[in-house]
Amino acid sequence: MSVATAFGLENPRSYPKAPTSNTTDEYHGTQVADLYRPLEELDSEPTRAWVEAENAITESYFQDIPQRTALKDRLTALWDYEKYSAPSKEGGRYFYSYNSGLQNQSVLYSALNLEQAGRPLLDPNLLSKDGTVALSGLSVSKDGRKLAYSLAEAGSDWTTWRVRDVESGTDQADEIRWSKFSDADWTPDGSGFFYGRFPEPQPGSDLKAANFFQKVYFHNLGTPQAEDTLIWKDDAHKEWRANPTVTDDGTYLLLTLGQGTNHKYRVLWRPFDKHEQEPVHLVGDFDHDFSFIDNDGPWFYFKTDQDASRGKLIAIHIHHPEPSAWKVIIPETPETLVSVSRVGNQLFANYLKDAHSLIRVFDLEGKHLRELELPGLGTAGGLRGDRESTETFYSFASYARPSTIYRYDLATAKSTLWKAPTLGFNPDAYETEQVFYNSKDGTRIPLFLTYKKGLKPSASTPCLLYGYGGFNISLTPAFSPTNLVWMEQGGVYAVANLRGGGEYGESWHQAGTKLNKQNVFDDFIAAAEWLIANGWTSTPKLAIEGRSNGGLLVGACMTQRPDLFGATLPGVGVLDMLRFHTFTIGWAWIDDYGSSANADQFPALLKYSPLHNVKPGTCYPPTLVTTADHDDRVYPAHSFKFAAALQAAQACPNPVLIRIETRAGHGAGKPTAKIIEEAADKLAFLLHELKVPQQDNK
Repeated sequence: MSVATAFGLENPRSYPKAPTSNTTDEYHGTQVADLYRPLEELDSEPTRAWVEAENAITESYFQDIPQRTALKDRLTALWDYEKYSAPSKEGGRYFYSYNSGLQNQSVLYSALNLEQAGRPLLDPNLLSKDGTVALSGLSVSKDGRKLAYSLAEAGSDWTTWRVRDVESGTDQADEIRWSKFSDADWTPDGSGFFYGRFPEPQPGSDLKAANFFQKVYFHNLGTPQAEDTLIWKDDAHKEWRANPTVTDDGTYLLLTLGQGTNHKYRVLWRPFDKHEQEPVHLVGDFDHDFSFIDNDGPWFYFKTDQDASRGKLIAIHIHHPEPSAWKVIIPETPETLVSVSRVGNQLFANYLKDAHSLIRVFDLEGKHLRELELPGLGTAGGLRGDRESTETFYSFASYARPSTIYRYDLATAKSTLWKAPTLGFNPDAYETEQVFYNSKDGTRIPLFLTYKKGLKPSASTPCLLYGYGGFNISLTPAFSPTNLVWMEQGGVYAVANLRGGGEYGESWHQAGTKLNKQNVFDDFIAAAEWLIANGWTSTPKLAIEGRSNGGLLVGACMTQRPDLFGATLPGVGVLDMLRFHTFTIGWAWIDDYGSSANADQFPALLKYSPLHNVKPGTCYPPTLVTTADHDDRVYPAHSFKFAAALQAAQACPNPVLIRIETRAGHGAGKPTAKIIEEAADKLAFLLHELKVPQQDNK
């Protein structure tokens, strides 16, 4: 079937006419046209009409793909397994999330013991008919009697905090609005909690306007938000944000200040009971990571990358904070230190070794005690607790195995299985191997390859290459039913650990930021070339995918090398690199990207910005752009403008589609039903465009 027939159009290029303008901006003497600027007005009639027409074309395309129904059925069957989180414990009660399989949102449970079934404490599925209200954050009081929880609607980053009585399961009247990117932390006596919020936006601008001037407040239970006590603000620095933490012993209040997305902080403190005392500076000046772990009296433990790119654990005395007085508890190692938690009198250090988990256990003086024996090449998480804990729980997952939960006894150092999912497939039928390849400049890059055992790759093997490469975020092994269905269809799932991520510490991260950002695209392109050169696939069978910063990755690579890929999936991407900082929290990404307002950084941004490098008369690969109408993280106009530009420029019959989800956001909290629908569309698109014969794996 031709693309034109699938679209129901006269020719492949008869896409809806996007609203345009003659807008031109000047950047440091350079004039840059912004033809599709009107698409930034999401609620305008022309934009709404364009969105409806684009969705109609996309829906028509998928209606004509016979494989889609079978793919959706298989995805639904594979998604239908029990999912547990690793439990935590407060005040003698356990708290964990549970999803029976296809529930749109996981349910929060509480239990006095884990030998018996817990009881539902908070079920977000009851809060909306379409499952688009999600539990975003939660904090349990020290005595385990009160739950502060935040809800996000329709995928927005904005959250509303409420308070629930754990014993009765009923809500109090407390309601906190206009919070975003903030935890809540309780006072030792459970009388209230600290939290951060932004000023209330102007009506109608909540999904677009930039977010500045966060403040930290204390909310006393039973009082209206208007009476909350201001704890911290800084009117001189609109970008600064603070996250409040009450130490586990209830003695101190910490404020960890950040000003962007990088892990570089400024830490303030005061005695908890000195309510009138201004917090004072302890350590950091937005130059290094100082992540608070715990304290022993006046000694504060921090994970830091100061003089240790891959991380170390130090102790700082609050009355002698000068670096010469610091104690190194866990020194830097060849592996990357991701996190440290104190449970009882032990320290659990979570490392990355070539992008997969390694857990080491130390005593409080830093003496190495043991290494947790993990089930294989995968990702471990959890390991929470406090100084009274005698046990902890952790999860483990890999590309072919969903999350399994283990209980760890501190006294015996033994792990026992707590919950393992019952699956509709055999994980042992798949294997993962890790290889290494050289990027354009010779840098050695890890690459995970997962596929069905017995596969003999060739030029006809379909391959989906995934990447991210930014914001110090590491891509570690994770299970996805979508990727499993891809592998059931004979595909290889490949994940490249690009520079810009956190796999090898802060130097690895910085090697993919600002003027070094092209390294990330070179790394991804080199992965594609390696897969082809080593016989794993070929261009007509190779697809690439990325989301958010990964959407930028795909957009940049497909505009730089449109000849290299058989299909592309840029999801919720940052695609206009000259204006990203003008929307919502985009200004915070300047840490990674730089800014078009900077004369030295503007040329590099313009050179790789996907929107500005779409060239008319070019044959671009089949492309499915995905976004959502409530994405207030990466504003949907990025995807709108990029899709419109691609459609106008496309010089061959390859389709350029955009799928615009309604009542959804950047991805967090998306209902299971919507996730499955989008996954079915993406898989159907790839199998159809890469011409992969459908296989029945039921």
